[in-house]
Amino acid sequence: MGYVDGFVAAVPTAKKEEFRSHSAAMAELFKEYGALSVVDCWGHEVPDGEVTSFPLAVKCQPDETVVFSWITWPSHEARAAAWEKLREDPRMMAGDMPFDGKRLIYGGFEPVVDA
Repeated sequence: MGYVDGFVAAVPTAKKEEFRSHSAAMAELFKEYGALSVVDCWGHEVPDGEVTSFPLAVKCQPDETVVFSWITWPSHEARAAAWEKLREDPRMMAGDMPFDGKRLIYGGFEPVVDA
């Protein structure tokens, strides 16, 4: 069933196009290293929570929008090999990220249902 990297971040709303451009470039890079797909979503209906929520998790400010992203890989092994190479690829560090990486939430996930 493959493997999935998931990400949630807060992006300055005024930098939507910069984020989209950055994401498109990164998608091509991830796919070069074996990713099956890369999806980046701009928050549209992302409610604030009282105990927990996407905005709370990334400390989203009033002038920011939550983004939700994922990368699919053929396997955990393919993902691990790709990230090893990606960490050394200078294109990963080219330019500034259009968001605060310290508030980025990420993790690797093993699918249990893929319908």
